[in-house]
Amino acid sequence: MEAVRVSVADPNRKTFTACNSGGDGCCKKDNDKETCALVPVKNTPSGRFLNQIPEDILNNAALNEAIAVLPANYNFEVHKCVWHIQKNGYQRVALQLPEGFQRYALVLSDILVRFGGCIDTVILADVTYGACCIDDFTALLLDCQLIIHYGHSCLVPVTTTRVPALYVFVEISLPHAPLLTVLRQNFVGRRVALLATVQYVSLLHAVKAEVTEMDLYIPQIRPLSPGEVLGCTAPRLPAGTDALMFVADGRFHLEAAMIANPAIPAYRYDPFTKRVFEEQYDHALMLETRRHAIETARPSLHFGVILGTLGRQGSPAVLADIVAKLHAAGKQTTVVLMSEVRPEQLAQFSTVQTWIQTSCPRLSIDWGYTFGVPLLTPYELNVMLQTTESFSMGSYRMDFYATGDMGSGPWTPGYHLRPPRKTNKPC
Repeated sequence: MEAVRVSVADPNRKTFTACNSGGDGCCKKDNDKETCALVPVKNTPSGRFLNQIPEDILNNAALNEAIAVLPANYNFEVHKCVWHIQKNGYQRVALQLPEGFQRYALVLSDILVRFGGCIDTVILADVTYGACCIDDFTALLLDCQLIIHYGHSCLVPVTTTRVPALYVFVEISLPHAPLLTVLRQNFVGRRVALLATVQYVSLLHAVKAEVTEMDLYIPQIRPLSPGEVLGCTAPRLPAGTDALMFVADGRFHLEAAMIANPAIPAYRYDPFTKRVFEEQYDHALMLETRRHAIETARPSLHFGVILGTLGRQGSPAVLADIVAKLHAAGKQTTVVLMSEVRPEQLAQFSTVQTWIQTSCPRLSIDWGYTFGVPLLTPYELNVMLQTTESFSMGSYRMDFYATGDMGSGPWTPGYHLRPPRKTNKPC
């Protein structure tokens, strides 16, 4: 684990620009050729927070000048963060950013110390794959009174974190006209589901609000926002959907939607290049690989069970359910805590015949073949033990963080958050 303590900011120090930018102040990828897809917007908070933040923060000229160093089309909600720190008197604040945003960490740190009034900040430099990796435990050990988690949605409720948590989605403001043109030129007369990673969800709503002549809809799987998809959690689209349009600059999250909906043609719109790609996924190979892993694991007597410790990845409730079911089936178990699950690490446990990992389903789906023994997900273990039905084309579960009635089984952390069901007891 790495943690870098950032010293108190010197307001006279030269501020470092953390991205390639042109005269419009917008952030541009190094390989961008069509940078006009980036639109500068005023970097201010939205919704109910905007009405609560004092005017002296919103209109602070020095603060707004410091914010201008950040890319104009990336909303880091700095005013909200400054106000939150000031209001609560936090003295040490942890900042956690995924790799794509870590280039802005020092700038954000300087701003929050100078204008928020905290004594210092701590930048958590461990890898952050998603909101499941929020590391409030490390923030607590480092005596932080607040953790600000950038780039992901509120997957882990703020009511459960060990220190107060503030999520900043970092919405990226981009023009929706190019996507409108694509849809109108190619998808008229088709029912299209609009999906995205959290940074681009607002783009979906802008398109949906403007289009009346097409059958567009934005699905939702709770607790995610409408249209939002994670790499492990995606909605199953209703019958009659002719296509899904996914807005993202990569396909990892899109693959979750494709796995959940193999019969629906999938397209990806890259908002930076304004290009559309028809995406493919080898569903038959994936299902065959996962079935083979389950069948290979079935006669195993010694199971290793991994509780993911990268932030909040691992669920103790899911772990307890796994161990109880394996013991009931007469299996020996060894519980191991790991932040990063790697083949060379697991190979040291030579007596373990099969591993069950609670970190991320995609670790097994995408990389399971690289391990010397089966590496199953909690869902696949339930299939193996026949406590849930087996999967076929279109029925493989991608609901790992679904909650409520959408949390379909005990392999999902959300399933264990359900309130106790009422039973009719005899009088």
